[in-house]
Amino acid sequence: MSDRAGGESRRATLSRRTALASAGAAVLAGCGVTREQKATAPNPRRVPVAPSTTTSLPGGPARYVASGPRTANGVALTFHGSGDVTLTQQLLTSAHQLSAPITVFGVGTWMQANPALADQILAGGHTLGNHTYTHPDLGSLDAAGVADEIQRCAQVLEGLEGTNGRWFRPSGIVVPTALILEQAGLAGYPVSVGYDVDPLDYQDPGSAAIIARVTSALRPGSIVSLHTGHAGTVEAFPALVQLIRSRRLEPVLVGDLVTR
Repeated sequence: MSDRAGGESRRATLSRRTALASAGAAVLAGCGVTREQKATAPNPRRVPVAPSTTTSLPGGPARYVASGPRTANGVALTFHGSGDVTLTQQLLTSAHQLSAPITVFGVGTWMQANPALADQILAGGHTLGNHTYTHPDLGSLDAAGVADEIQRCAQVLEGLEGTNGRWFRPSGIVVPTALILEQAGLAGYPVSVGYDVDPLDYQDPGSAAIIARVTSALRPGSIVSLHTGHAGTVEAFPALVQLIRSRRLEPVLVGDLVTR
């Protein structure tokens, strides 16, 4: 199953991206937004792996998944998408040069303010998923608040790529509550994607610490939690890809490890 958005879908939503760009101008400066650039990178290589065989019923609660099967020959490098756009573009350049696909769970306001960056992520063969609209502590909200955050981000993704992004990761909480899983399922997300490797890169410990922490926890089928907009993470990225390949594994998309 491919996670790449089709060219026709992206062309069909150009007018919607234009509208989103205008709406995104109102995003708070705390998102760390800078100028946008268009994509030029072709799709990185894809490596088949053994996906999970468990699926969720349509409309039922999402299921929480923290890793792929340990028999897989891939590792998913996933990113919480927000912050400095220039650093994200540097990350995408490295991903292209290394033929290393990534999965970006974008914050809705960030994607809305930067539709060209979202298009660059998709054009590079990467996956763009739902990380809520404003990045609240989702576990502290009631059902209406959770539903609003997930659905508003899904609407942004619909405008950018013509789908809801297919994959969801809650903000402000690692293991989702039953309420979050219920609302994610109702919004069309059968899976809530967690992670089993967390180097705490958002604390800016430096690239060496990030690499060491991933090295100690990495296993076949791992899902690694990382963040765009952090210089140490961007600096560490090539070494993380090298680490994965040194263990005879490959960086893959979440959809190559986990089925819906």
